Amino acid sequence: MSLFSAAGLEAEAPRPLADRLRPRRLDEVAGQDHLIGPEGALSRLVASGAIGSLVFWGPPGTGKTTVARLLAGETKLAFVQISAIFSGVADLKKVFEEARKRRTMGQGTLLFVDEIHRFNRAQQDGFLPVMEDGTITLIGATTENPSFELNSALLSRARVLTFKSLDAEAIEKLLVRAEAIEARPLPLDADARAALTRMADGDGRAVLTLAEEIWRAAKPGIVLDTERLSTLVQRRAPIYDKGQEGHYNLISALHKSVRGSDPDAALYYLARMFDGGENPLFIARRVVRMAVEDIGLADPQALVVANAAKDAYDFLGSPEGELAIAQAVIYVATAPKSNAAYVAYKAAMRLAKEHGSLMPPKVILNGSTKFMKSEGYGADYAYDHDEPNAFSGQNYWPERLGRQEVYTPTERGFEREIGRRMTRWAELRLEREDEV
Repeated sequence: MSLFSAAGLEAEAPRPLADRLRPRRLDEVAGQDHLIGPEGALSRLVASGAIGSLVFWGPPGTGKTTVARLLAGETKLAFVQISAIFSGVADLKKVFEEARKRRTMGQGTLLFVDEIHRFNRAQQDGFLPVMEDGTITLIGATTENPSFELNSALLSRARVLTFKSLDAEAIEKLLVRAEAIEARPLPLDADARAALTRMADGDGRAVLTLAEEIWRAAKPGIVLDTERLSTLVQRRAPIYDKGQEGHYNLISALHKSVRGSDPDAALYYLARMFDGGENPLFIARRVVRMAVEDIGLADPQALVVANAAKDAYDFLGSPEGELAIAQAVIYVATAPKSNAAYVAYKAAMRLAKEHGSLMPPKVILNGSTKFMKSEGYGADYAYDHDEPNAFSGQNYWPERLGRQEVYTPTERGFEREIGRRMTRWAELRLEREDEV
């Protein structure tokens, strides 16, 4: 503690609203009842007297740091906080050594590591010995999926707890508390207040920062509507990192909405990605993938439309080109669905890998030399265009493999017609075999 802190001068310094509203008890934490409610996972751990090492996974502004600090108080552990962004190996060694000294005096240490996913694999491994011998109780906080970003060895020694984005009710509780501590209401009408909640995007710290901005800038006696609010605070960018999990979550949601034939949901996720600044050509490429994987020959035009949308964006650029991609998304979402071509391709790949370099039947090989002709290459080949129905029914499969079936068309869309053709060819093939 500094002399200024001891004299009480620090308390007079200005503090952000979010800091002044920081909960002092676990039951004051908003929006995480599944963790700190009466039957919450953290409540049960605290009641047991041993919380163990934990990983807090969730979006920004959901209370991860606050909960870690409160847990230290609940369990009588010394609270130490570091950030993986600003800390290196030397910092970790110093923290571990101090924790060992506390332990010799009967004091445990709760080490809170913010943005723990920023540590590389070797640095993450450095936590293992001090976790195992009880030198520290680790709580790591991350906004990224721990399954992808943290070592399996570290995850095996820590329990992952998921923090949720704050819903409208939790955000409203924060605003009410803010109004109480400020002793004045937010100068917003009902619609503007709802808009402020949406702007927060589930981030409690963000909504309190916006509230402070409103109080600082609003004129006395003026109640803001939604339009004036938007002008005053501008707009907070959506939580979307094109290189991280939000990127993969939204493209997955878009793809599955298309596969599930829900054009409305598909357009919503498309708009989310455009709004977050995603590269439209990345989306266009994925729409092409949807056309070949989930629609296939049930509607052969889907691939044409998807490719045309990509070309239209290349030609028009932004923002006009986005409409072409949106049109393609609607088309593929409403098209008949079939993954028969996708399944057939994978089946054919399995056959190719499992059976090696089998020789095709000589009848369909070109006898380009005299010797090859003497060996039977091309002998008795039936030219299909000269046959009735332009179908010879001859065997095209390696003799050692025999005829296989890899493509089974569905009864949806154009594949219904393909199925009829294949059925007729199978009948003609049987007739030819009976004649032979």
